[in-house]
Amino acid sequence: MGRGIVLAFAAEGAHCVVADFNEETGRQVVREAEALGTKASFVQCDVTNRASVDATVAHAVDTFGGVDVLVNNAQRAPYQPTPLLDHTDEIVDLCFDTGFRGTFYFMQAAYPHLKESKGRIINIGSASGLEGSRGMGAYGAAKEAIRAISKTAAREWGRDGINVNILCPLANSPGVGKLIEADPEFEKRVTSSQPIGRIGDCVDDIGPVAVFLASEDSRYVTGHTLPADGGSYIVR
Repeated sequence: MGRGIVLAFAAEGAHCVVADFNEETGRQVVREAEALGTKASFVQCDVTNRASVDATVAHAVDTFGGVDVLVNNAQRAPYQPTPLLDHTDEIVDLCFDTGFRGTFYFMQAAYPHLKESKGRIINIGSASGLEGSRGMGAYGAAKEAIRAISKTAAREWGRDGINVNILCPLANSPGVGKLIEADPEFEKRVTSSQPIGRIGDCVDDIGPVAVFLASEDSRYVTGHTLPADGGSYIVR
């Protein structure tokens, strides 16, 4: 999904810094973004490490002169749904360290630069948190923690000119692909009563929503959760 958002921004001419723990996939996204005619740069980043996050933001400022938009997309979780009673400390730490802490670290590190640019923060939530999905307790909790600090930041930083919103997507990401692989009925359950009736495309369906939240068209929108899920959330 991070790739889809990067490519949607690149298509609008934005210069992008791609932060990824996996160098191979990160550099591939940079090549795809540059093929659209914009400038892009890769940084290998461990979002669970504050120093690594700080270095990534510093790289963005050094490379492009500042930060206008921060998109926090990093999140790991077990591919197999796990009942709450079977949750381990390792599962909880995995979800919160990559999702909540990574988002929190980046928000703090980027704040002074976003204040200067009157910028935007787009954090990624999930219906698993909104609805309390079975087998996704720690993941949903981490996503709700992200929503909580996003709303607090929207209140505290609004007068600094920073808008903060949460995007909740349903997209054909590799993670969703793994869920479908583990549970072939997953896609049918998700889309059978959904108004639009399909899982969204990362580039064509999710990326443009992120572009909207980063644009001047959303200048009066902050602290909100915007599902880009084909109507899934309204029908449950």
